[in-house]
Amino acid sequence: MINIYDDVNKLEATFRKTEQFKTLAATIEEVKKDESAVALFANFRDLQLKLQQKQMSGEEIGDDELQYAQKTAQLAQQNEKISKMLMAEMALSELLQEINVILTKPIQGMYDGIQ
Repeated sequence: MINIYDDVNKLEATFRKTEQFKTLAATIEEVKKDESAVALFANFRDLQLKLQQKQMSGEEIGDDELQYAQKTAQLAQQNEKISKMLMAEMALSELLQEINVILTKPIQGMYDGIQ
């Protein structure tokens, strides 16, 4: 019997060795060393989560909330350490998307010819 979890655990170990993962880890550590960056990012992240929850529950997001969110995002992105971290996160996310495409290829193949 095949235990797919063994292979996934091996993949996870390999994933941690990728340049994208290492870069993100290093940029996160740089942010953690800077109290102002930590506070700025925490505020940015909390605001993002609150707006997501509001959106998911069907509540409207007001113009004032959107403007505040945009200003908070701009401040976060203007911080060099946070900006580098966000760029590293995007690179890692792209890698995950590529992996997802590879993993779901057999499923997509099964649907070929139906449309």
